[in-house]
Amino acid sequence: MLMPPSSRAGSMRWFDELLQGRPCHIHGDGDTSRDFCHIGNVVQANLLAATTQRPEAINQVYNIAWGGRTTLNELYFRIRDALRALYPQLVVTQPLYEDFRSGDVRHSHANIAKAARLLGYEPVCDVAAGLAQTAAWFMAQTQAQQLAQSGRQA
Repeated sequence: MLMPPSSRAGSMRWFDELLQGRPCHIHGDGDTSRDFCHIGNVVQANLLAATTQRPEAINQVYNIAWGGRTTLNELYFRIRDALRALYPQLVVTQPLYEDFRSGDVRHSHANIAKAARLLGYEPVCDVAAGLAQTAAWFMAQTQAQQLAQSGRQA
């Protein structure tokens, strides 16, 4: 079951807002960047950590990420494009830029060298591919939820 839209944060909220024709809110100017990571990369890293036979790799803490920076503007437009690929008639508004959040880090970029060295971790899903997969999953879940609700109302 999908989380209620009001409880979603960040990029998942943007999926909801875009599909509903509402503007997405971006804190700051949109040039803030993060090292966004698809869940497939996280699963891969956990499997590598769980099955490693290397003693020096056991009981370690690892940074798991894609290993690159994506701005919030880039993320927004990639989500928009991924949804438009599945839903061409999507009407999109421009994002609304709000004040920077107090204490927010301007740029972050994870160092995944330790995970690569000790676990053999190499991210397999980049941001664009991950968002395309997420958009397809999100659309399927949204459609299933709409069908279930229409069935309850009939």
